[in-house]
Amino acid sequence: MSGNLALHAFTGYGIELEYMIVDQHTLAVIPMADELLRMEAGSYVSDVARGKVGWSNELVKHLIEIKNPSPVPAIAPLVATFQAEIQYINRLLAPHNAMLMPSAMHPWMNPSNETRLWDHDHADIYQAFDHIFNCKQHGWANLQSMHLNLPFFNDEEFSRLHAAIRLVLPIIPAIAASSPIIEGNLTHFQDCRMEVYRSHPIKIPSIIGQVIPETAMTKFQYAEQILSPMYRDIAIFDPDGVLQHEWLNARGAIPRFDRNAIEIRVIDLQECPQADLAIASAVIAVVRAFYDNHWATLEKQQQFSTERLVQIMHHCIRDAEKAMIEDADFLTLMGFPVARCEARELWRHFIEVLMWHKPAHDETEHAILNIILEQGPLARRILQAVSGDFSHQNLKAVYLSLCNCLENGQVFQPQHA
Repeated sequence: MSGNLALHAFTGYGIELEYMIVDQHTLAVIPMADELLRMEAGSYVSDVARGKVGWSNELVKHLIEIKNPSPVPAIAPLVATFQAEIQYINRLLAPHNAMLMPSAMHPWMNPSNETRLWDHDHADIYQAFDHIFNCKQHGWANLQSMHLNLPFFNDEEFSRLHAAIRLVLPIIPAIAASSPIIEGNLTHFQDCRMEVYRSHPIKIPSIIGQVIPETAMTKFQYAEQILSPMYRDIAIFDPDGVLQHEWLNARGAIPRFDRNAIEIRVIDLQECPQADLAIASAVIAVVRAFYDNHWATLEKQQQFSTERLVQIMHHCIRDAEKAMIEDADFLTLMGFPVARCEARELWRHFIEVLMWHKPAHDETEHAILNIILEQGPLARRILQAVSGDFSHQNLKAVYLSLCNCLENGQVFQPQHA
């Protein structure tokens, strides 16, 4: 999310959606993001601007990112914009027997054999990452997410926004999990992407912390307590300073002081932009309620233990909407009047109070969120469609259905698969 002028909180939004490029018939990943960008730009580039939308490369060549480079005042209009862009990209890919595939992890990709790193401009960055961390593994080469960028104007807004996001992060996987399968096998996690993500840069723990970020009041404090130790710890592996930038930070939400925004990174990619942006709307609504001290003061928000938030997140990564939240103090902070509940009950409380009771609420968004609350997040619906049959043929059929949902802008429901 770029722009020369800092925006006030909740006056602009940036969305980034990451998609796999796969074979139309076998669904094997195809490392041709560079060729896709060349088809549009006429040369090998890392970014393409297309009006209000842009495409960009990522670490690996089977992944393409679609985003709105400039912030927009409302995210609802982005649904049609992103959907049209997906269909346009699929038309470009069709002569190459390729297409885009959604969800947060490829269900049978073997990253040690199939990973091809980006090798054009800025390749030195990706080579440095690979040299230090070995990127040919899950958590690096096989993960797709939606990044939600929320702006802040000054230190006071940063402090409030960071505190609010920090509290909401642990429960996001409960509605956004879409990665229950890895290398053809059922995992113990509805959000396997987040499980592998939270441990992938373990060689230098300060880069990711505990995923849930530490409390920070100001830009200076954040730099002193989080960024400086991170740069110091990686310097021995990165003597030329190639990676010593704020985007090295791998926490679940990272301040981008270069553009005065906080980037939320714990949201699994869904089956279509309508579903992605419905979840984004729900997250924004809850973050804004905390930003406005709807249930708790800023001081109480900032004082809540990171370790307790981490524990809640681990439950939601594993069990998604069925995760049992038993931290009574956390639920009190959430304005929820019980001592324990399933995560979906908490989300229903938020969505009903903050979104559905508004007279001008979006009916389509309402319907999508109701599917998630009633049938579970995409991970749960994928497993329902798989129905215990993890054969390659059956997984391919289910994920072809997801590709159809992406192309047609439809929410995935197993009975319609």
